Amino acid sequence: MQAFTEVESGLMVVGMVSFRSLGGLLLCLVTVTAQAAVVDVRIDLSKQKMDVIVAGYHEFSWDISSARRGYETPTGQFRPSWMTPMHYSEQYQYSPMPHSIFFHQGYAIHATNETHRLGRPASHGCVRLSPDNARILYNLVELYGMRETKIVVTDDDKPEITSQNNNKNSLFSMDEFEL
Repeated sequence: MQAFTEVESGLMVVGMVSFRSLGGLLLCLVTVTAQAAVVDVRIDLSKQKMDVIVAGYHEFSWDISSARRGYETPTGQFRPSWMTPMHYSEQYQYSPMPHSIFFHQGYAIHATNETHRLGRPASHGCVRLSPDNARILYNLVELYGMRETKIVVTDDDKPEITSQNNNKNSLFSMDEFEL
């Protein structure tokens, strides 16, 4: 993995090049202002999907595995608290957790070798990715920084109960109707 930055006339050019065993693959080359270098990780537990937006551009959409029945993956907005290229779970028989990005207490986004289980709940609560995708995400967070990374975990199967209509994605607003 090679990373580079260059500042020219108020713009920061940030690039990352990775060469995988399947051949050279340009992962990400983004030109952004210095203030907009952000990694936005959106995890939808109901769809078992992760979307990664880099500097406002939707770059990746991946299958995940989150908590299976009897366990829970926390929902909410988080920032990474710490990360490590290899972690071993003390809670679950020292299971390997490559490319771990911890975002809430002991919960992390990390690689799994059980890729056949991606796309459905299978974990004790962590968010699992394929090894290649976990490596890409880890390198993006490492490149841009944990403070420039936001992780949002939602679960549409558990709707939020609010006292008013706060759905900004709705086609209708309650103000449009006379009661």
